[in-house]
Amino acid sequence: MKRWVPALLVVCCCAAIYADLALAEVKSDYGASFRLRQEYWENVTDLGALGQSDRDFFRLRSQLWGKVDLNKDYGAYMRLTNEAKYYLGAYKPFATSHDPDQADDRFDIDELIIDNLYFDARSVFGAPVDLRVGRQDFLGAFGEGFIMLDGTPGDGSRSFYFNAVKATWRINPSNAVDFVYVYQPKKEEFLPSMYPSRSSTLSGYVDNKKLLNASDERGALVYFRSDPTRNIHIEPYYMYKVEDPVGANKKLELNTLGGRAVFTFDNWKIRAEYGHQFGEYANNRDRKADGGYIFAGQKFDTVFLKPEWELGVVYLSGDDPSTAEHEGWDPLFSRGPMWNELLIYTMISETARDGGPIPGYWTNMWIYQAGLKLALASATSLKLSYQYLRSAEVTSGLNSAEYSNNSKDRGHLGLLILNHAFTKKLDGMLQLEYFIPGDFYTSKAEDAIFARWQLQYKF
Repeated sequence: MKRWVPALLVVCCCAAIYADLALAEVKSDYGASFRLRQEYWENVTDLGALGQSDRDFFRLRSQLWGKVDLNKDYGAYMRLTNEAKYYLGAYKPFATSHDPDQADDRFDIDELIIDNLYFDARSVFGAPVDLRVGRQDFLGAFGEGFIMLDGTPGDGSRSFYFNAVKATWRINPSNAVDFVYVYQPKKEEFLPSMYPSRSSTLSGYVDNKKLLNASDERGALVYFRSDPTRNIHIEPYYMYKVEDPVGANKKLELNTLGGRAVFTFDNWKIRAEYGHQFGEYANNRDRKADGGYIFAGQKFDTVFLKPEWELGVVYLSGDDPSTAEHEGWDPLFSRGPMWNELLIYTMISETARDGGPIPGYWTNMWIYQAGLKLALASATSLKLSYQYLRSAEVTSGLNSAEYSNNSKDRGHLGLLILNHAFTKKLDGMLQLEYFIPGDFYTSKAEDAIFARWQLQYKF
């Protein structure tokens, strides 16, 4: 069952080629991109409470892609990706990842992977149904990514893919629905990769391959989109997800019922989303949770710098340690930098019991956020954000050297992102985040800094 994606892709491709080869007007395209990043982490992973090393490293992601359209209805796409890293300073987590005999090596060659490989069939049998089968990204496909964003959180932003089948029924110009099935293994199972790790015990790898998820995960999603009026857009959805055991947790079957809505009028925009989760572990322990957000703001296109402001609140329920059931929000397939990047690494030690040693397990959280965006020039934008963070529940049993286990005050975070497009092919970004920990942590906790600059060129 686990290897159905490549087999089904081959079958679909062969069927399409056989049916349409004589009439096909084949078109092809290809391209590449290179992204250079430097990241600096100061007290990010432990807030300085445990004495872990700060991190300063370069990330070099290269991608090569190609696509073929047999005609207007059938096509295929493939992309190769590698993200090598070079470490500065004392921290070298991948020093022995590819050559255990060279412990002082600061360069991690990483893996060369097949990042995307899918087949498209549009207007299947003349019906208003589009089908995509294979390895594909869902960035921006399902609202703001609150439940569906990154299928491979273990490798950071190297890849985001899902091994999936997605069918879209275009009911009419104002209504559509997606039916999606995904299978996300703990490590690569379907397609070959080059340069796997030679160290079978290295942290972040499983059986010499990159750790992609905390466990094998499967999910099915029904996602509606509707525009009942010109100013209202709604997206109700239902997701069923299965997570294999993580740590002491048994297998989990979880249902999520929710929806997203966007209201626009004049220069105002209000966006909101809510989800309710219910399910149980294999040992009959119930899991129930709630999560959502609401943001409201204005944009002034005719004013100098075209300012945009926004205020909002995010709520993700936490587990109450005094009850038998689990009330913590499960981030499903959205383990990424949803509201900031710094905290997703700080929270790993807090959420590892449920989410494994992988960042982005958003749960037990209140975020009160104020944001401002300015157009400094036609190709330059500046985004500023202040976030006051609290937990929904007081924690219990976390490492007493880092967590107080007696407060909900997580702290304050400031964020700055500067984007600039030098040309149509070359763009850059600068990101700074500063976190001041509150009484949720111990007095040993120190301020944390996350800094990143980036250049990206697309061929």
